[in-house]
Amino acid sequence: MPLTVIHHPGYTIELPDNHPFPMMKFRVLREQLANAQLAMPIRWEKPQPASLQALHRVHHKEYISALISGQLDRAAQRRSGFGWSPALVERVRLETGGTLLTVEAALATGLACNSAGGTHHAHADAASGYCLINDLAVAAADALARGWVSRVLIVDLDVHQGDGTARLFTHEAGVFTFSIHAGRNFPARKARSDLDIALENGLEDADYLSALEARLPGLLAAYQPDLVLYDAGVDVHRDDRLGYLALSDAGLYQRDYYVLTACRERNIPVAAVIGGGYDRDIAALAARHAQLHRAAADVLASG
Repeated sequence: MPLTVIHHPGYTIELPDNHPFPMMKFRVLREQLANAQLAMPIRWEKPQPASLQALHRVHHKEYISALISGQLDRAAQRRSGFGWSPALVERVRLETGGTLLTVEAALATGLACNSAGGTHHAHADAASGYCLINDLAVAAADALARGWVSRVLIVDLDVHQGDGTARLFTHEAGVFTFSIHAGRNFPARKARSDLDIALENGLEDADYLSALEARLPGLLAAYQPDLVLYDAGVDVHRDDRLGYLALSDAGLYQRDYYVLTACRERNIPVAAVIGGGYDRDIAALAARHAQLHRAAADVLASG
């Protein structure tokens, strides 16, 4: 069985010179995966933009209308990290549509990956931290609304707390939010996830993996999710310019392989997204993100 990976060329758009967001990483990741020697072939699927109906399940209609029509004020655009453009709107709707399709593929095959996604700072009525639409929340709410699942576990291992996701599901028993993040990092005002693990700066592979292994199996057993949404941010890497942890390339792979294996052993479908990563060396950054897809292929190949 091939590994399903969701990608769209529209994940990459032009940004002004010297913009801090590494937009080219999505295109380079696609190129690297196309040439990678994985344990099994990739079946590429292309998403459609997320529908307004799907977006409105978690975001206020007034916010989505302002985003789509270009009516966000300057303060809102600064908070998002992007200047508004029609291409940006299309891009975030495609990215969210990609996570929706990743969930659908994961429920059909057991495991699927997006080559983007993880915009966990977006709130019901506002963008924040390069996140305009919360793709994780939209996908979880969509799966619940369609009756595909009854319980969704969001495992957020980005270096930054998934504050938008946590606040969106504060009163939703069908979604459990679990975040392991650097405690002294963005956002300054943390939300309250269902389970938060705040790590000290500089934590390396062994201690990070110990923290994960101490929590995930018990959580899977207690909550018994029908679906796991996994945010595999690589800004936990020691060379990332916005992360304060110190994982190695091998540590990233071990983390992803562990999460995917723990879920697969329990027959829990996993829809994985790449999350944050902000190295200026785009090739190195894309290679870190590719560890998720390499681990996914290895997990599938192991049966």
